[in-house]
Amino acid sequence: MIEYTIHPLAVGFNETDQGILTYQRFYGKRIILPIYTFALTGGDKKILVDTGIEEFMAPPDLEERVGFPVLAFEEALERIGWTAEEVDIIIHTHLHNDHCENDSLCSNAKVYVQKAELDFFRNPHPIDHRYYEDVLDGVDIVVVEGDAHIIDGIDVMFTPGHTPGGQSVVVNTSQGKAVITGLCCNAENFPQGGGVICPGVLINAIDAYDSMVRIRETADIIVPIHDLEIGRMQSIPSSQDRGT
Repeated sequence: MIEYTIHPLAVGFNETDQGILTYQRFYGKRIILPIYTFALTGGDKKILVDTGIEEFMAPPDLEERVGFPVLAFEEALERIGWTAEEVDIIIHTHLHNDHCENDSLCSNAKVYVQKAELDFFRNPHPIDHRYYEDVLDGVDIVVVEGDAHIIDGIDVMFTPGHTPGGQSVVVNTSQGKAVITGLCCNAENFPQGGGVICPGVLINAIDAYDSMVRIRETADIIVPIHDLEIGRMQSIPSSQDRGT
């Protein structure tokens, strides 16, 4: 089975309250919330998990504050020697705008989306305002339903709760299964002593909690999709972990 390396590329940011990510806990702590596209290398396909936001205004001291560059999408891809047109596959954790605004730049990519998420995207409930109807215009969508195999070494598992059709991406690596979470969270959602805290933004709290438990039980490496420390890693597993 192919072993992949995950490259977190920050393509946007937000500044918010920790309680936005941790259900009914830790309010009052201001945090930087990075927005990533995750590039998967190791096979013969160029694969991204999410594509981030199209435009943002960064304060001049942002890189100093977070410890890594936050770049426009195409600039971020250049750091690993890719262009947007070369991307073969995009796998979406969900379809909130901050995860899919750059899809159209990847003109040759097949875009994998859960059926439940696509259905909700096309007819969203007013409670969730982050579905922008034009972000998938002209995109070559591949619909999956539930747990699914995508390509050698990469699977998705259905992890709803944050959104109706969230999916987490299970990536085979040299250090076991890395799971890129399909729910917006950071390291605080996975306490070191065990257990989970479901995201603070959600459609269904019970589903979200159960999805987080499933991620924790499946993963050898958890990759929370808005965690600041993830951005300080050039690769997952790190080169030290891989013994190189």
